[in-house]
Amino acid sequence: MTDPVRESAIALLTDWSAPDAAQDALRHSVLAFLLGREDSCRRSCVPGHITASALVVADAGDQVLLTLHPRLGRWVQLGGHCEDADTGIVAAALREATEESGVAGLRIDPDLGAIHVHPVTCSLGVPTRHLDLQFIARAPADADIAISDESLDLQWWPVQELPGGTDAALAHLVAIARARTQMSEE
Repeated sequence: MTDPVRESAIALLTDWSAPDAAQDALRHSVLAFLLGREDSCRRSCVPGHITASALVVADAGDQVLLTLHPRLGRWVQLGGHCEDADTGIVAAALREATEESGVAGLRIDPDLGAIHVHPVTCSLGVPTRHLDLQFIARAPADADIAISDESLDLQWWPVQELPGGTDAALAHLVAIARARTQMSEE
């Protein structure tokens, strides 16, 4: 049985032109992992598994929506594990962003923003790695947010004033979102 999330992630990474050598090295590594493991998009894949996230940008492009992650103890973009019902990796990122933000009508850019690999202890209590495929989503102007049970807090942050403790990967993703926002307004 084919996994549409895995197949779409393979196609995405095969076709993606990474913006720099570091992202291209991650692209090759994650693609090899996907090709070598049929269960690579399932949280039960202990060596690590693909996750999908989306940085939600306000319609005006001046703010990003971040969640205070309970296990990490810091502000991050919205995202998480792929599910059986997901029709592809972009759909998984959109579902996660919608569930964790409560925002209806998010518009997701299907072009990959970045790849980030990080160690984590999942809710199953097992140390593993998340191979996170990161996307950019745009919220409608009248977006109402709602904190999910997967978050300690949910808040809009000015793109120029990210919260203390923001790691380099999130700052990089925000920079990508800002560049795309500026390009779409030209």
